[in-house]
Amino acid sequence: MSLRRPNGFISAGYDPLEVPNAPTIGTATSPSSTSVSITFTAPSNVGGSAITGYVATARKTSDGTTISGTGASSPVTISGLTANNAYTVTVAAVNSFGLGLSSAASNSVTPLESQLWSWGRGNSGQLGLGDALYKSSPVQVGAITTWSQIALGNSAALAVKKDGTLWSWGFNNKGQLGLGDVVARSSPVQVGALTAWYQVAGGFRHSVATKTDGTLWSWGYNVFGQLGLGDTVYRSSPVQVGALTTWYQIAGGDVFTLATKTDGTLWSWGQNNFGQLGLGDVVYRSSPVQVGALTTWSQIASGDYHSLAIKTDGTVWSFGRNSSGDLALGDTVNRSSPVQIGALTTWYKIAGGRTFSLAIKTDGTAWSWGTGGSGQLGLNDVAERSSPVQIGALTTWSQIAGGSSFSLAIKTDGTMWSWGVNGDGALGLNNTANRSSPVQVGLLTTWLTLPKMPAANSSLAIKG
Repeated sequence: MSLRRPNGFISAGYDPLEVPNAPTIGTATSPSSTSVSITFTAPSNVGGSAITGYVATARKTSDGTTISGTGASSPVTISGLTANNAYTVTVAAVNSFGLGLSSAASNSVTPLESQLWSWGRGNSGQLGLGDALYKSSPVQVGAITTWSQIALGNSAALAVKKDGTLWSWGFNNKGQLGLGDVVARSSPVQVGALTAWYQVAGGFRHSVATKTDGTLWSWGYNVFGQLGLGDTVYRSSPVQVGALTTWYQIAGGDVFTLATKTDGTLWSWGQNNFGQLGLGDVVYRSSPVQVGALTTWSQIASGDYHSLAIKTDGTVWSFGRNSSGDLALGDTVNRSSPVQIGALTTWYKIAGGRTFSLAIKTDGTAWSWGTGGSGQLGLNDVAERSSPVQIGALTTWSQIAGGSSFSLAIKTDGTMWSWGVNGDGALGLNNTANRSSPVQVGLLTTWLTLPKMPAANSSLAIKG
């Protein structure tokens, strides 16, 4: 008979003890700019002896060079890769007879650099550059290339790295940095030692975050119950909101908070003077309260005192203050319960600025409404709009973000664009002139991520 020798060679009459069959790859992801992590299922046939470990190999698509990593079980991480290069990976099991058959190659995975850049007002250290200076062009924050999630409050910044650590910097008078004190920081400082942070959002002076286990945490200013902790006591370190492990998305308004759960329900708490909690009244809440009974909410955003949400059917809804047409309902009447904006089912992404709103449809068009007195709507004028208006004619917008009185956007080609108030250099255009239409920020085509920043007076973005 013919049986498999070590390393897969075939020979007649070989002893029946043999190397393992091939594992089956599950996922290949990049936890940093120079590594890839591979999950896999053990082979069904371990060969003639127990598996003692695994060898994973990454092959660079451009020139075929390889680098390997080892581990005792799934996942196995391969380090020392070159950032911004595509790789395919394979995995093989090892037993006492040698290296077994390799799995099929994974889909291509590209470890990306993810640099953090900031610009605009820096008087409270919110740019993270170690000083209190303003910058009118993007400047890299340190040399780290592993940032994954970012958010801006009024004068403070939050960020999560790919390793799950949480970092903060900027103004800290209410403990919004989560560092156990009220001391401002002008460079990123790690919040605790945990490596399980997932998503962040900032309000006027409060912060919220979720962990990978689905728990929700908050800290900072709490005079209106915006921390969701059942009281109005300030916190200078993260405190868990209840005991649930099903929180999914978060958004910070001026002094209120929105969140969705994994079951598609929508929740809110904090100040409610304009109905921004969507609960049918103007009563403040200091603990999370469900907004209606629907389980089809898929995306949320907040402004200063208004709220936005998209459902799974592609409809967009709004509630809260509407004095400047913030809700896009064709009038300036406040709403205390969610109201659908028009009848379209093609809304894809939303963002709230201080008193204006932005959105992208599934066709890649960008839209805006609300206050436009500083050109923040990008419509080439300074007029207010109470219904959605398309920004230009392009169909290549992929991300959008609204600040205090300015807007940022990224196109599908990786370019970044800005418009609105620019007195502090928040548009990143190397000057302080306001713009009422989108203008490209530099020439780079590697911008990846924009923050949630409805109260921000500075700008932040992740670049590859």
